[in-house]
Amino acid sequence: MAERTGRPRTTTVVVMGVSGSGKSTVAAELVARLGWEFAEGDEFHPAENVAKMHAGHPLDDGDRWPWLRRLAAWIGEHEAAGRSAVVTCSALKRSYRDLLRDGHPSVWFAHVAADPELIRNRVEHRSGHFMPASLLASQLALLEPLAPDEPGAVVSGVAPAGEVAADILAALGTERDLDLSTEAPS
Repeated sequence: MAERTGRPRTTTVVVMGVSGSGKSTVAAELVARLGWEFAEGDEFHPAENVAKMHAGHPLDDGDRWPWLRRLAAWIGEHEAAGRSAVVTCSALKRSYRDLLRDGHPSVWFAHVAADPELIRNRVEHRSGHFMPASLLASQLALLEPLAPDEPGAVVSGVAPAGEVAADILAALGTERDLDLSTEAPS
């Protein structure tokens, strides 16, 4: 249910972008500042998807739709309970983002973007992640920029996570007419 201002009663920030863009690091910074609940989108993948990516094979839409539906259900549960949240999800295509926000007015996208070479360097030098650098090209090819009619903003992921989070909060505050400086961890 929306407030009289017409804005949603809760906010779900979907931190999106290709693998290695900094989604998880930036999301952690947002959660630390806001105290909102958090979901790492990768944890919603079935084991088959993780194995496929780990083996160097890109996911197709048939792999992604069940994963995205699970994320959308999580968003809906939190929205219905009146709890704001931060979620990471690549959300590469408009159709994926449409599914995430269908019936969920709380959803707002923060697209963390950077030069593909910087992202490739990050992916090649990180440890403990199942997504190999070889799949970055397929993600970049699939990426559809946020359209003007989609709720959200594109922010540079080049700066340190704290600065990227500040840019996201400034854009979110402006677009949703929110004073996020008063948010505190509960």
